[in-house]
This record gives sequence, C-alpha cells and structure tokens, in this order.
Amino acid sequence: MAELEAILFPIVAKINEYLSNYILVFLLIGVGLWYSIKTRFVQVRCFGEGMKKTFGNLSLRGGKQEQGMSSFQALATAIAAQVGTGNIVGASGAILTGGPGAIFWMWIIAFFGMATIYAEATLAIQTRQADSDGSYRGGPVYYITTAFKGGFGKFLAGFFAVAIILALGFMGCMVQSNSIGSTFQTAFGVPSWIIGVVLVAICGVIFLGGLNRLASVTEKVVPVMAAIFLLGGLVVLAARAKYIPATFGMIFQYAFQPQAIIGGGFGYAIKTAISQGAKRGLFSNEAGMGSTPHAHAQANVATPHDQGVVAMIGVFMDTFVVLTLNALVVISTLYTADGPLAECGAAAASTTLGKANLAQTAFGVVFGESAGAMFVAVCLFFFAFSTILSWNLFGKINVVYLFGKSSAKIYAALALVFIFLGTLMSNDLVWELTDMFNNLMVIPNALALFALTGMVINSLHVAGKK
Repeated sequence: MAELEAILFPIVAKINEYLSNYILVFLLIGVGLWYSIKTRFVQVRCFGEGMKKTFGNLSLRGGKQEQGMSSFQALATAIAAQVGTGNIVGASGAILTGGPGAIFWMWIIAFFGMATIYAEATLAIQTRQADSDGSYRGGPVYYITTAFKGGFGKFLAGFFAVAIILALGFMGCMVQSNSIGSTFQTAFGVPSWIIGVVLVAICGVIFLGGLNRLASVTEKVVPVMAAIFLLGGLVVLAARAKYIPATFGMIFQYAFQPQAIIGGGFGYAIKTAISQGAKRGLFSNEAGMGSTPHAHAQANVATPHDQGVVAMIGVFMDTFVVLTLNALVVISTLYTADGPLAECGAAAASTTLGKANLAQTAFGVVFGESAGAMFVAVCLFFFAFSTILSWNLFGKINVVYLFGKSSAKIYAALALVFIFLGTLMSNDLVWELTDMFNNLMVIPNALALFALTGMVINSLHVAGKK
C-alpha cells in the first residue's frame, strides 16, 4: 500500500496542479461572474428572499414527503454535503499552503458561487424526472443532456457521472472517514480502523432506509452540528477578541502580498494563494462542481426560482459563516503575535503542523490541548458523517443513471468498503485523488451551465425577479 501511494501521489498532485492553476480558477470565477451579470447579481438582490424562504418556516421535523423532500430537507441535505471536512481540514490546508490570504479568495469564489448554485438548483428542478419510489432523479447528467443533444451530450453526462461516483461516492467518502479517524485517534486514542467499523455500521443502516431516512437524519443533524461548532468558535473568538482586527488584517494583506508569508516571488505566491482558495473553496461550498443539484432536485417547491434562492443560502452558510469562523479561530490563535506560527512561512508551518490537526491545535489554545482536540473531533464526526450520507445519495443517482436501479445495492456495498478504507490510507493521497475528480467534474457541469443560461434567466422572469 505504501509503495502504491508513493507512486501515485506525485502523478495525481501534478494533474491537480495543472487543473487548479490553469482551468479550475477560470471556470469557477468565469461561470459565477457570467451568472452574476446575467441575473443582475441575484445573490445580492434575492438574498433576503432566500433567507426568508430558508428560515421563515424552519422545522426540524419536515416529515415524510409524498414525493421528494421538503425545501428545507433538500437544503439540509445539500448543506450536509457542503459543510464537511472542507470547512475544517480543507480551510486549514488552504491556510497552511496558501497563507491566510487564501481565505479571501475563498470568499470571492463563494460570492460568485452563490450565483452559480442558483443556476444549478433551478436547472436541477427544471430538468428532473419523477421516479416510482417517491423520489426525483435530477442533477447535472439531466441538464447536460438537455443542453447537448446526441452523442456529445451523452458522453459529457457519462463523463460527469463517472467522475462524481469516484469523486464523492468513493474517494470523497474516504476523505471524510479519513479525517474522522485521524482526529478521533488524536483526541481519544481510538484506533482509526475501529472508527471505520462504527461508521460503516451506522451508514449502512441509513443507506438501507432510502431517501426518507436520509432526509429525516440530515434535517436534524445539520442545524444542531452547525450550532455546536459556531458556539465553540465564538467562545474562542471572544477569548481572542483583541486579535480579531489583526486576523482580518492578515487575511486581506496576504491575499495581495502572499509572498511575505509563502516565500518565493510574487507571481508564484499569488498563484498559490488564489489556487488554494479556489481548490479548497470548491471542495467546501461545491458551487459549480455539480454535486448539490442532486439534493435540490428533490425539493417540493412551486417554482425553480424558489429552490434557487434557498440554494444560495447554503453557500453563504457554508463559506461566510462556518468556514470563516474556523479560519478566524485558526489565524487568531496560531498566526497572530503570540501564536506558534506567527510570521511563519507556509513551508515552515506545514512542517510544524498538518491540516488534519491545525484546527484541533487552534481550539486547544483556548480550550486546552485535550479539550480542543476532542471538540474538533466530535464536530468533525458530525460534519463528515452527514457529508458521507449526502455524497452517497449523489453518487447513487449517477450510478442508477449509468447502470439502472439494480446497481444501487452493489454501489452501496462498495461505498461502505471505501468508507472503511479511508480510515486506513494516508491523508495526502486521499485528498489529492478527491481533488482530481472534483476538478474533472467541474468541466462538463460548467459547459452545461453556460449553454443553459436562457433556462436560468427564464426562471427569474417567471418569478418576476428580472
């Protein structure tokens, strides 16, 4: 296993470097900027409407739906996918590699991503197909084949389906279980393979329960887990209040002067900061990646626009609330004047701490080393666990698209194997493999988003928002 990892890692890392530096940034910002202009910044104009539709009639007991999910259940399933290791481990990795300024570029990606995910959610509703078991089949494969007819459309849809099955259904779940296993081992001394066995058992029960059981779990787990993490983060920030101005100052300073902390020339440093922000931002909020439309396609709403504005709130909560809070905790405790990484270059920082334990160390500054590790481990368990549930659903929809309903049980069994294997493999290779397939998913999804601009704008016309 170690020899295979040693061979694969540099190859996959090189592919990712090319994709994230030369393709991903331009596609993500390009699609987001395109839809921001075309919708006259729907993420600003309809933000209040999205908040009202999301929280106006909030209930954690949406109940069994005759078909699909309630709008909040669909959002909770989407947020379960978005709020995972990307917010804790991914943000920490971006800071370690790209410096605190990478967070600024995550914000930029997320702002434009709110317009992108509006388009994804509305298209998912417009092109979904009803299924006999009370669910909907919807997602990029359906709007890709709407955008491109014939063999080309089928090829792009098939390419996307294979990429998402590998990226989320298999490799992505390995990332989540890997992070859970490593943080629990650090915090509680429990061997990671034992955590793997427990995860497999719990996930197996929920997978067998189908869409309704998944919706019931996510609508309860997501709000509670977010509230616990936010409360803990606010306690840390209250204790480090005098460092908050310096923390924001570092985010903005190192966004435009990254060479001061990354080292090397300006060109290399700015490219690293932006690409880390884009790569980890994508993994965190998933806007433009084509994953969360599978959840939003399940929503019982009056118009596609209704779920589009709700979907925007998912990106906002993921990046501007949860991820930002974690970043502020990390920077204010570790990078400010009295922190262990003060004025420490990215290379030196990465040799001192890894992305898996950076957040645990940061919370430990205020909570104490042991309590900080335990707090992050518990939060990460719920974050990553809920992500596994949602990603399994997304992968399943694409497996059924490719191979039919009879393949669903085989897929579920394979997914459980990958969840367990994730607790045994090295962190870096798992992350690189997931990044690679995430990056590849963006390409066909972005092409379809550009091609279906008219359908998205029409949803604004129907809702009277143009």
